[in-house]
Amino acid sequence: MDVNPRFEMISVPAGQVTLSDRRTQRSWSAELAPYRLARFPVTQAQYAQITGERPSSAQGDRLPVEGVSWWDAVRFCNALSEHEGRTPAYRFHPDGEDGESVEGLDGVDAVVWDASADGYRLPTEAEWERACRAGTSEARYGPLDDIAWHRANSAERIHDVGGRQPNAWGLYDMLGNVWEWCWDVYDAEVYGAYRVLRGGGWFDEHWSCRASVRRRSHPTLQIDDVGFRIARSGAG
Repeated sequence: MDVNPRFEMISVPAGQVTLSDRRTQRSWSAELAPYRLARFPVTQAQYAQITGERPSSAQGDRLPVEGVSWWDAVRFCNALSEHEGRTPAYRFHPDGEDGESVEGLDGVDAVVWDASADGYRLPTEAEWERACRAGTSEARYGPLDDIAWHRANSAERIHDVGGRQPNAWGLYDMLGNVWEWCWDVYDAEVYGAYRVLRGGGWFDEHWSCRASVRRRSHPTLQIDDVGFRIARSGAG
């Protein structure tokens, strides 16, 4: 399966998704317009093609890029947009381009998403969960060993993208292999600028590889089981 270096996007139809958080015992619903999501997480070859950099600890063209911060991911989205002649989705506050504190908000407002732009961006966590579930209501879209690399079957290492079965909408590695950065702030009142991670990774136990699980990390951190996939607004 050739997944490099092109960015294959899957159309996700409009719809509703209900999210939940075990820590706060809160649930909420989101109505989503149509959008497009990459079939695979961004690979190391794709990241190098656009940025000229190979930040990952484990090296391989078909491996998901990891060791990238949330800031790295949003900058990649803008760079890819410019590479393809699209309008970048993100605008950076001049004092917050390195994720530093802006107006006392620890970077929460250091980047602004232009929702009218046709460029690439990170999915919201609602978009991520709707795409992961692909019309299902269970914790996973198939038997875990068939769809995901996780601690029990990964030999505790990262794997090439596309090596497990996709969900019903043709999206690969939505669970396992690498956690994926989302656009959203996790809980600004408690955790400041921390952003949402979804999906579970190659070192996680089975209970972390579920469609509803939320993890958080500071947007400047670079972690060896965290990558991302790209989205675009609109159906076309």
